[in-house]
Formats: sequence, C-alpha cells, structure tokens
Amino acid sequence: MSADLTARMKAEAREMGFDLARVCRPDAVRHVGADLAGFLAKGYHGQMKWLGERTHWRADPSVLWPEARSVIMLGESYTPKHDPTAVHAHPERAAISVYAQNKDYHDTVKKRLKRLARWLIAQTDPEVQVKVFVDTAPVPEKPLGQAAGLGWQGKHTNLVSRDLGSWFFIGSVFTTAELDIDAAEVDHCGSCRACLEACPTGAFPAPHKIDARRCISYLTIESHGPVDPALRPLLGNRIYGCDDCLAACPWNKFAQGAREMKYHAREELKAPKLAELVGLDDPGFRSFFSGSPIKRIGRNRFVRNVLYAIGNSGAPELEAAAVPLCEDPDETVADAARWAVARLRGESGTP
Repeated sequence: MSADLTARMKAEAREMGFDLARVCRPDAVRHVGADLAGFLAKGYHGQMKWLGERTHWRADPSVLWPEARSVIMLGESYTPKHDPTAVHAHPERAAISVYAQNKDYHDTVKKRLKRLARWLIAQTDPEVQVKVFVDTAPVPEKPLGQAAGLGWQGKHTNLVSRDLGSWFFIGSVFTTAELDIDAAEVDHCGSCRACLEACPTGAFPAPHKIDARRCISYLTIESHGPVDPALRPLLGNRIYGCDDCLAACPWNKFAQGAREMKYHAREELKAPKLAELVGLDDPGFRSFFSGSPIKRIGRNRFVRNVLYAIGNSGAPELEAAAVPLCEDPDETVADAARWAVARLRGESGTP
C-alpha cells in the first residue's frame, strides 16, 4: 500500500508543478544539531537571532512534530533563461537575485504544498495529518532535501541536484502517513571549487561552511543598519541578494527551465537602472514591488542598497540622484548617500 501511495503521490506532485518529489524520515538528519551549534558559536548568523531560537526543532525535525512518520521533500525549478551575471558588466544598472525577479515564490510553492497535502489526505485514512513548510519555519530543509535524495548540499551550502542544478526552490510536507523512503543523495562536488571562488566577499571560510555576515544575500536582505564600509565596495551593483555562487555551479548545465510563469523574470527587473530605483519613496517602492519578495525589506533598506551600488558604479552622472538623499530622514539611507557621493567624487570621507 505504501509503495503504491508513494508512487501515486510523486506522479501527482509532478502534475501539480513540482519537478522533484522524494521522501525521508523526520529523524534522518541527526547531524544537524552539531552543525548548527558550530555555526551559532562562531557568530556566523549575524543579526539573524531567530536561528538561535528553537534550536531543538531546527536540530531534529522529529522533535518539531513527534507524530510525523514521513517527510515529503519537493523541488521546483526556477532556472533563468538569461545569464544572471551579465548585469555585472553594466554597473549603472542593478543586479537582483533571480528568485526575486518576479512573484514571491513562498506564495506559489505553499499553495502547491497545500494542494498536495489535501490530495494525500483524500487518498488515505481521514485521520492522517499533514503540515506544510516553505522556508519560514524552524525546519532544516536543505539537510532534509539531501536525506530524501533531492540533491546534496554543495560547497556553497545550497542544495545541488543532478536534474535541476542549483536553481530550485524546496518545500516540505510532514505527514503521519507511512510512505516509502528514498535513498539519500551523496556529494558530487568532487574537487570543484567554482562556487567558493565566485563569491565576491569571501563568505565561505571553508567548503560547506558559510559566514552569513559576509554573504551579500545576508547583507542586502537580512542585515539592518549600515553595512561595514570595508564590505560596501565588494557589493558591486548587487542590490538584492546574490547569485554568483549558484551561477558558477557546473551542474547547472543539466538544469531544467522553470515551468511556472511566475518565476520568469519581469523584464524591468533583469537590469533596472539605479537612477530610477534610488528615487523611490515608500508608496512608490510598495507599488513597484507589489507581490515581490523585495517588498519585505522595505524602502529604506532597499534604497540603502541602491546607494551602495551607485557608489560602486564609477558613473559621475549618478551623483545628482544620490545628493538629495544625503539628508534623508532615515540615517542609514543618508549615510549610504554620503558614502556614494564621496566615492563618486573620489573622496575617502563623506561629503
């Protein structure tokens, strides 16, 4: 019964839009606790204080929900049709992480997870229970993904799939139903160091280890307040996230294109002009990024990032767009504007 149900579940997941579906047990990642403790002890989590909370759940999913018997791990491709690193050759334009160039994936993936969960209940005993998660709960999704066979955690700490490369979202359905488990995936990185060498800020102290405090995704999305002046020049024109380590992975040559249209990049977000973004006020920011994950960082942090990119652009004509923001009500924005103007003027201090 479990083998038949598992096979039908995987076929149904594919019909719903998922590219991969695999199963593991909730207790399949017992090593996570030690890894998490080491990460936190070194302070690699920076301002992400929540990572130090509910560590017993993060370390062992079987503690999160003891009644669960199976974890369905799902993968969905968002492979871009364009080269996401090409924008770096145009420093007067902004580089936005591929996953944020259209609608917020959390909403799309979670709706599919709920549909699959409802389908599973309909196929089994009505007393079967389910819980769905996508990147917003204390669940070690990447280790579970490897345990289920979706892929392996590469040297950049993200999942890599032999079928989807580095470009895919993951989500999970915990259930009390007994399903057949899949074999865990093994590491296929070999001696490759492409992702480590591609990182602009040296955020990887060792393979499979990341110091978030140096990661551009963390600095532009999670980090509040001014970014360390020593790191600002290394941001380049990246204003929301960074795809360099993902794009460098040679396994991407096997990647499948995204089937979901909501993951296809909006033309105006592939390489928007910094001069147009920096002038957004709060209502304009909210309107332009409606439905986008970018909206959650707010106008002030976003404009801060744009100003760092302007300072790195080497384009004197952008000074006029930055000067008015030197008096912005938000001090972090004003600090970023002063830094940008000073950089464009070739000064070491602030104007």
